[in-house]
Amino acid sequence: MYALFDDAGRFHAGRVLSDAGSSLQVELDSGKRVKVKAANLMLRFEQPAPAELLTRAQALAAEIDLDLAWEFAPDADFGFADLAREYFSADAGPEQQAAALLRLHEAPHYFRRLGKGLYRKAPEETVKAALLGIERKKQLAAQIDAWAGELAAGRCPDPVREQLYRILFRPDKNAAETKAVIEAAKRTQRSPLDLLREAGAIASPYQFHWRRFLFEQFPQGTGFPSLPVPAIAEELPLAPQPAFSIDDSATTEIDDALSVQGLGSGTVTFGIHIAAPGLALQPDAPLDQVARARLSTVYMPGWKITMLPDDVVQAYTLSEGRDCPAVSLYVQVDEATLDIRGSETKLERVRIAANLRHDQLDEVITVASLDGQAAADYPFAAELAFGWKLAQVLKIRREQVRGKPETFTRPDYSFRLDREDADAPPAGDEPVQITTRKRGAPLDLIVAEAMILANSTWGGWLAQLGVPAIYRSQASLLPGIKVRMGAKPLPHAGMGVAQYAWATSPLRRYVDLVNQWQIIAAARHGRTAALAAPFKPRDAALFSVISAFDAAYSAYNAFQQGIERYWTLRWIEQNAVAELEATVMKEGLVRADALPLVFRVPGTEGFVRGTRVRARVAGIDLLTLDLHATLLSRLDAVAAVSDDAEADAEEAEAAAAPLALAIEVGDDSGEPGEPAEAPTEGAAAEPAATGEDPATR
Repeated sequence: MYALFDDAGRFHAGRVLSDAGSSLQVELDSGKRVKVKAANLMLRFEQPAPAELLTRAQALAAEIDLDLAWEFAPDADFGFADLAREYFSADAGPEQQAAALLRLHEAPHYFRRLGKGLYRKAPEETVKAALLGIERKKQLAAQIDAWAGELAAGRCPDPVREQLYRILFRPDKNAAETKAVIEAAKRTQRSPLDLLREAGAIASPYQFHWRRFLFEQFPQGTGFPSLPVPAIAEELPLAPQPAFSIDDSATTEIDDALSVQGLGSGTVTFGIHIAAPGLALQPDAPLDQVARARLSTVYMPGWKITMLPDDVVQAYTLSEGRDCPAVSLYVQVDEATLDIRGSETKLERVRIAANLRHDQLDEVITVASLDGQAAADYPFAAELAFGWKLAQVLKIRREQVRGKPETFTRPDYSFRLDREDADAPPAGDEPVQITTRKRGAPLDLIVAEAMILANSTWGGWLAQLGVPAIYRSQASLLPGIKVRMGAKPLPHAGMGVAQYAWATSPLRRYVDLVNQWQIIAAARHGRTAALAAPFKPRDAALFSVISAFDAAYSAYNAFQQGIERYWTLRWIEQNAVAELEATVMKEGLVRADALPLVFRVPGTEGFVRGTRVRARVAGIDLLTLDLHATLLSRLDAVAAVSDDAEADAEEAEAAAAPLALAIEVGDDSGEPGEPAEAPTEGAAAEPAATGEDPATR
């Protein structure tokens, strides 16, 4: 006696050794003995042998027409033997019955399994829908196979090309396009990125980086909705003293200006005037929602994506020749000792007498002219000389609190693209110029110290009044202690101040706009400002802004650093640079001495930090942003290790890492390095040792 039984959805047959009623002992052809419950017994038979039965049944099952079987099947519940007798003949034997069982079991879209060999045929509508789904799956599988074949042959199907960034960086593993790429990668034993590049899906490395950023951060595009520019309702008094700004020539979002009153009187009033969109924009208004969605202006060589629409920027930017609304901090300074005696905040209009451009004046406004050792033939010479003296003192006092001086040995780098259409994003093949400015130039220091003074003073004032604000803090200068954002006025060790609240770039950063709203409330209401301010103590909306800004600002800075790396590599290609002198950082990483570039040089892993080397450029990959180099020689000179070199080692290593693809290695969960302060437009933003760069704002 033989038995056919079900074992977890698989059918086996063997010789029955014993039958206890509720269970059977069955020996398989392999010699293995198994215990089979009576509930799992499907069929008893005398012949043929078990293996032969299964072989014949499988062949016979393949011939059963499911549509015909469904027609023959009773409307009520039935067993597989019943179907065999209806389909084959009234005296259907073990082979036909087993064939019916196998065919029923593999067709759940036609027949529902009820257990113990019982089935019920599915409704006609269900069968039609299931068959349609099966046909679609077949067609999809054929399409995936065809696309994979095209990719393997070096051609990219249009549907795959259209989903390029989603496939690589946010893949849907169930999407046909993604499955085709994975299948083609398996067939060719290549990475998805190399496969797609060779198939022509990536026509331009620059467009690849640019469109990837847009896909991740601006999926709806970079355009603004059509919204009216709000007007300031209140009548603002005019400031008694005209002011001047100091920015790069490409800057259009002019956030800050300076003024000086009372020179020679013993007490000088140093004015710091900040553009005041917060006087017109209101929280939760349509324009606020636009700004909050972007959170910051995005900078890159030759282009930028502004936080606010251009007409709004132009309405509140501090352009020369206009009376501009401003939130002004007036600091009273002892002219002899340069001690600060007090401060006052005003909401007013300020006459902007001039927009000074440091890239045009750096060679003119020098330390010698500011100190009176050379002729000062430029506007606001006396005011700038006072600002220079005050800035130096403020810096020294911060360094005393900080515990060590700020030492920035590397220059700032600026990128200029030679192109005709400045109203469209770069194409990526334009000639690029890279110029340098020494970090901490006099004009930079004047502006930087003024902004630090304003941000720390306003932060302390808001804390004194109990008005919530967004602060940046750093517990210490120990390695690994990063700058954090929060709602508590904690010390900032890197800056050397008791508290630090970003408030001087409201046209560029949403955090500054939020803090400006709080400052405006403080200026209007004084000690009752906490009740009138838009954001109240422990306001969940404030913490939401902090979280969203941190994420967006890190992503924007990572993109800026990456795209500046692209243009640096393009500069090397365009100028046919074959060798680079560099300084060892750590673990095989070196920094180019004359370019904003970190790269790996095998053979330098054991060199002391600061060792200078010469490397040969072996190759450049603009898609992965890799520079391949070999060690030519070790130079004798050893560079001094400065604050800025120590701080960005972690960030530099990330910049030298290969491109991470979600389809290949999953999401990048590494914590990014602390971003620099908002960069001067067109300039490379490399963070200082503290993560806060006084040379930028």
